[in-house]
Amino acid sequence: MLAYHDEEWGVPSHDDRHLFELLTLEGAQAGLSWSTILRKREGYRRLFAGFDPEAVARFEPKDIERLLADPGIVRNRLKVESTIVNAARILELQEELDSFDAYLWRFVDGEPLVGRWRSLSELPAETDLSRALSRDMKRRGFRFVGPTVCYAFMQAVGMVSDHVVGCFRFEELTR
Repeated sequence: MLAYHDEEWGVPSHDDRHLFELLTLEGAQAGLSWSTILRKREGYRRLFAGFDPEAVARFEPKDIERLLADPGIVRNRLKVESTIVNAARILELQEELDSFDAYLWRFVDGEPLVGRWRSLSELPAETDLSRALSRDMKRRGFRFVGPTVCYAFMQAVGMVSDHVVGCFRFEELTR
């Protein structure tokens, strides 16, 4: 958890595979602890073809059954199926806009929104922007992308910089 916070959380990401990975992990986390998901991260990478959207979009029913039998991931059918569906939606966005990255970052005009929170208790669970992203993603056919999942995802990939003001990462990421 500490390494994730110190090295990855909130760092702007523009790599479609990494964005797909974090969208998947944030959706898988719904109702569970983030530490559980981080412990299973390597299993997700292994079982979901390194988060290659082309490969994942081709998964078939037999692949779903294989995934559901593997304790390396959260074995929830809806979450597993959503990853496959979301891979196909990412491919559509890559066709339309050249990248999943281009689609996402336009919601923040290409620059991270910087929160200036003094304590973790001030951080919102969702915002108008996460609700807008959620609505648009759902309209495009994405699954497990409610406003809370979208906000956590936006924080994870650095679209929103929510390290508290006193955190050493706040200064590093807002320079």
